[in-house]
Formats: sequence, structure tokens, C-alpha cells
Amino acid sequence: MDFHRPETLKDAPTHYCPGCGHGIVHRLVAEVIDELGIRQRTIGTAPVGCAVLLYDYFNCDIIECAHGRPPAVATGIKRMLPDRILFTYQGDGDLAAIGTAETIHAANRGENITVIFVNNAIYGMTGGQMAPTTMIGQWSTTTPDGRGQYAEGGPIKVCEMLSALDGVCYLERVSVSSPKDVMNARKAIKKAFENQIAEKGFSLVEVLSMCPTDWKLPPEKAMDFVNEKMKKVFPLGVYKDRSGGRHE
Repeated sequence: MDFHRPETLKDAPTHYCPGCGHGIVHRLVAEVIDELGIRQRTIGTAPVGCAVLLYDYFNCDIIECAHGRPPAVATGIKRMLPDRILFTYQGDGDLAAIGTAETIHAANRGENITVIFVNNAIYGMTGGQMAPTTMIGQWSTTTPDGRGQYAEGGPIKVCEMLSALDGVCYLERVSVSSPKDVMNARKAIKKAFENQIAEKGFSLVEVLSMCPTDWKLPPEKAMDFVNEKMKKVFPLGVYKDRSGGRHE
């Protein structure tokens, strides 16, 4: 296998913390864009959050969006320029908190866009507060005794929630916490872009990812946290697939 840097990734150091999964997800998205030969017509929409500097790392058009609004911006661009390939790259706070409405309604309408949703179960950029996906009992700066079902409610499960919407074409939850998981994540991301190219509608790939800094764990323990804790609450797998066919 050729391990050269994808053309869609700029030759630039990232600001991410050691052990963070964003760098892995960036590479997977870039590899898929290169493989499909769509870089010149791809437009990404970047959120507020840890991935706020997406335009510094991707060698394609990137538009910075207000917090939670990437699906709305992607929808507008796709409708005006339907030949372009639109992807959003969002964290759990952006997609499942302030951007919940944009996410649900874009999915319900079946907008022909690709959503990359990075779920690390905490607010990373702002200091480790409870996120919509923080798990019951999980520590955060705003839940020092652990998230509680009564006080804060349970975590939002995005794939399960969106699977009930008729407009959704494809939903899959993957992880980047092991080599095997990374390869499966790449296949899912590729399929989500292929669905858009084939004009099949809304696709979302949820990626369970590590946040060692705000989990207060060393990187290797953060991978264990995903594998032993997060996967139990957020099971991996395909939650909806109207696209037909299988992963290559």
C-alpha cells in the first residue's frame, strides 16, 4: 500500500492534541476524495469546535460556518451548485446540540450531502464540558459527579434517531480506535461520498473518536475508553442503507 500524503491534505501540522482522532478522520476523508477523483469539485463546510481550522488542512474549498450550521450551508450550496460534492465535518456539540435542527431537517428532506460526524462524547475545544453525547456516569467539567439520567438526561444517539426519517439514505457508526476500525471507517466514508455522487440522498457517518486531553487519559487509555465504554453505548454498525450494494 502506498502511504503518501493525500493530495487533498495540505502539508501542514495540525493543532490537535496528541492521541486525538481528528487527524485520522481527516486523512480518511482526504484519501476517499482523492480515490474518487472529486477534489476539484468538493466543498467542505467547517464548524465551530476542534475542527474549526479545517481550511488550514484540506486542499479543497472549505467554508467556515456559524456554530451548528454546516448542514444548512451545505444545503444552500448544493442546491445552487448541484454538480459540486458537499461534505460537512462536525463534532457532537456542533451537530447534536446547537445544530440539532439543521441536522434533523437536512436529513428529513433527504439533502444530497455527506455528513462526517465525529463523536468524542465531550466538548473538546471549550474545556471538557458535557456534550449531547456524554454518557451516563461520564465525568466532565460540568458533570463532576458523572452525567445523570434525571438531571441531564441520557446521551443523544444520532444514528438511531435519524434512522426513523424517510429522507435518510445511509447511516453508519464506525470508530478509529483500532487499525481494523480505521479501515472500516474508510469504507463507510467512501460509501457516503459515493451515495452523493450517485445522487442517492443524505448520508451520515458517525465516527467514535478519542479525546485524551478532556477525558484526562493517556492516548492508549483513550483508545481503551472507546473500545470498552463508548462502543457499548454507541454500537457500531449500519443503521440505515437504502443505497444498495455493499462495502468494497
